Amino acid sequence: MASLFTTKAMMSHHHVLSSTRLTTLYSDNSINDQQIKTKSQASHRLFARRISGAARAVINSPMPPPVPEIEKLEGERRCHVAWTSVQQEKWEGELTLQGKIPTWLNGTYLRNGPGLWNIGDHDFRHLFDGYSTLVKLQFDGGRVFAGHRLLESDAYKAAKKHNRLCYREFSETPKPAIRNSFKNPFSGIGEILRLFSGESLTDNANTGVIRLGDGRVMCLTETQKGSILVDHETLETIGKFEYDDGLSDHMIQSAHPIVTETEMWTLIPDLVKPGYRVVRMEAGSNRREVVGRVKCRSGSWGPGWVHSFAVTENYVVVPEMPLRYSVKNLLRAEPTPLYKFEWCPQDGAFLHVMSKLTGEVVRVDNVASVEVPAYVTFHFINAYEDEDENGATVIIADCCEHNADTRILDMLRLHTLRSSHGQDVLPDARIGRFRIPLDGSKYGRLETAVEAEKHGRAMDMCSINPLHLGQKYRYVYACGAQRPCNFPNALSKVDIVEKKVKNWHEHGMIPSEPFFVPRPGAIHEDDGVVISLVSEGNGGSFAILLDGSSFEEIARATFPYGLPYGLHGCWIPKH
Repeated sequence: MASLFTTKAMMSHHHVLSSTRLTTLYSDNSINDQQIKTKSQASHRLFARRISGAARAVINSPMPPPVPEIEKLEGERRCHVAWTSVQQEKWEGELTLQGKIPTWLNGTYLRNGPGLWNIGDHDFRHLFDGYSTLVKLQFDGGRVFAGHRLLESDAYKAAKKHNRLCYREFSETPKPAIRNSFKNPFSGIGEILRLFSGESLTDNANTGVIRLGDGRVMCLTETQKGSILVDHETLETIGKFEYDDGLSDHMIQSAHPIVTETEMWTLIPDLVKPGYRVVRMEAGSNRREVVGRVKCRSGSWGPGWVHSFAVTENYVVVPEMPLRYSVKNLLRAEPTPLYKFEWCPQDGAFLHVMSKLTGEVVRVDNVASVEVPAYVTFHFINAYEDEDENGATVIIADCCEHNADTRILDMLRLHTLRSSHGQDVLPDARIGRFRIPLDGSKYGRLETAVEAEKHGRAMDMCSINPLHLGQKYRYVYACGAQRPCNFPNALSKVDIVEKKVKNWHEHGMIPSEPFFVPRPGAIHEDDGVVISLVSEGNGGSFAILLDGSSFEEIARATFPYGLPYGLHGCWIPKH
């Protein structure tokens, strides 16, 4: 029953950079080029302290920030580098490698996520607020080249220009400009109009990054305007992805579309007539077509939050969570513990099943789909069609489920993450398995797929072998935990057939999403490598490669500076 934790000795950070380029967000003569290049252990620790906690990245500041006081340095030591802002707009160079990269692994891993959590003298409140920072790992002939760059969204460019927040982020609302000491009595109405027109919503695409079937690479967030094309080699921002379909007036979208070589599926929530449009876009196109529409079954005003969803070979699984969009919370200047959402378990929880071919929703007694127990999930893992004991079709849909506990949202406040290190305050999570009958039953089931203790009662940021998308599968790679912790601090390989778990953990480390890359021509589902970017407790960071089968470390490549925590990634093979 006990998990197998692989514990390695802490790696040294003595190495020399080659061919590096660095652009700083602020000038600090106390951190010179020689310190960055030579990276002795002592200077590395000093550099890590300078980039953590209170030493914020000041954009367009004419003067270097003051040297932190002793009291501040003590506080910074307690703040993990995962929750600090990057101190350079961009960097690139070759990483020092320990171990051996598989000869077949040639391509680029991209990871997106918030990397800058302050602007001017304003500190952001929530993990999801930060400005998008792309990180790349380029694998080429056994060597690893890396870099990062802040995404040039309109929100970020406006923040740089005006040195303040200019667009609505996840928990942040710009303060209205007051001119001539006179407050406009109609400013509230204007803000409502800007909100529902989408004008004030951010395009800060800090959540995911995908490779479309035609090779274009796009960063995403939950606003449709936050769909931004990038160059995966230079990380430069190309510009907005311009949808050619007239659907952008609905403002928001699922942050996690389902992408294959031939198509992209996504959900567009409807805030006016509560429901979801299921849309499809062919590879090479900018036009989404509406396959069908799902009407919400609840009595609440807003549709449930759809950060992600699932597909099978023939169906789209549309979640309707009791965690619902709330207009009154959207309009608040100060966030509630649930931010732009409301928890409405009294309205029920549902899963809708739509045919990919016809756009029709599977119905029972003329009511769409099935009711299930209350649930809270950010990320669906996979779904597939199966048969029950009577031979009837049933859909299995797995997700990272937080035991219907909404506290996870508020636990991601930056103050909480920075101040509760070492405390066992992370809410429990599991692999939640939905069984959705298609035989006329009104209710579906929600079960625990694997004993949650085996992965530390933490489960999120998941990936699978992409060749098993929408099909029966066996392995999940995700972030688990070794308790006590305030955030997932381990990597877990979960065998959902044998109900077994292998874990990787090192003290003080915070790894980001483990991304599975299958070996070309592989027969076994877990034949490949798992890539994760790890933020270290001592202020550094490295990329780790684990064998997909044994889950043992095969290589790590060390960065010359500390990277903050990031979210989701994609793989771009070398052609």
